[in-house]
Amino acid sequence: ANLSEANLSEANLSEANLSEANLSKADLSKADLSEANLSEANLSKADLSKADLSEANLSEANLSEAYLVRANLDEANLRGADLRGAYLSGVNLSKVNLSRENLSRADLSEANLVKVNLNETNLNGTNLSGADLRGAYLVKTNLDEANLRGANLRGADLRGAYLIEANLDEANLSEANLRGAYLSEANLSGTDLSATDLRGAYLNKANLSEANLSEANLDEANLRGANLDEANLNGANLNRVMFNEEQISCLDYTYCLQQIMVYIEKTEKIITYEEYCNKKKEE
Repeated sequence: ANLSEANLSEANLSEANLSEANLSKADLSKADLSEANLSEANLSKADLSKADLSEANLSEANLSEAYLVRANLDEANLRGADLRGAYLSGVNLSKVNLSRENLSRADLSEANLVKVNLNETNLNGTNLSGADLRGAYLVKTNLDEANLRGANLRGADLRGAYLIEANLDEANLSEANLRGAYLSEANLSGTDLSATDLRGAYLNKANLSEANLSEANLDEANLRGANLDEANLNGANLNRVMFNEEQISCLDYTYCLQQIMVYIEKTEKIITYEEYCNKKKEE
C-alpha cells in the first residue's frame, strides 16, 4: 500500500497489516498501532510522535529520520530496523531488544533504556543526554562521539565499549563495568565513576577533571595524558596504571603510587614508579 505523506493522525490501526507499506513522511502522530504488522514498512521521516506502537512488529522497517518522540514502543519488535537519525527523545524502550541495531546519530535524549540490550549496537554520534541507562547492556557497543551528558549509567555493562571522544560530562557511571573500554579523549568532567570497574580501560587524553574515581578499579588502565585536575582517586586501585611523566608531579602523593607505571616519552619506554624515582635521583 502506498500511504506516503498520508494524514493518519490519531487513526485506529491496532492489529492492522501494513507489512511493506510505504508510509514515508506520513502523519501517524497519536495513532494506535499497537500489535500492528509494520515489518519491512517504509516509515522514513514519518511522524509517529506519541503513537502507540506497543507490541508492534517493526522488524526490518525503515525508520530512518522518523519522528518518534514520546511514542510507546513497549515490547515492540525492532529487529533489523533502520533507526539511523531517528528522533526517539523521551521514548520508553525498557523492554526492547536493540542488540546490533543501527541507531547512529539518533536522538535518544531523556529516553528510558533501563536494562535494555544494546550489545554491539551502533550508537555512534547518538544523543543520549539525560537518558536512563541503568543496568543497560552495552558490551562492545559503538558510542564514539555520543552525547551522554547527564545520563544515568549506574551498574551498566560497558565491557569493551567504544566511547572515544564521547561526552560523559556529569554522567553517573558508578558501579558500571567498563573493563577494557575505549575512552580516549572522552569528556568525563565531573563524572561519577565511583566503584567502577575500569580494569584495562583506555583513558588516554580523557578529561577526568573533578571526576569521582573513589574506590574505582583501574588495574592496568591507560591514563597517559588524561586531565586529572581535582579528580578524586581516594581508595582507587592504581596497580600498573600507566601515566606519563608530566602527570606524576600533579598526582596526590597520599595515593598509593608504588604500583603505577610511567611512560617515558623520550625513550618510548614504560618503567615502574620505583625505576622512575631512581632515574630522577640520578639526573
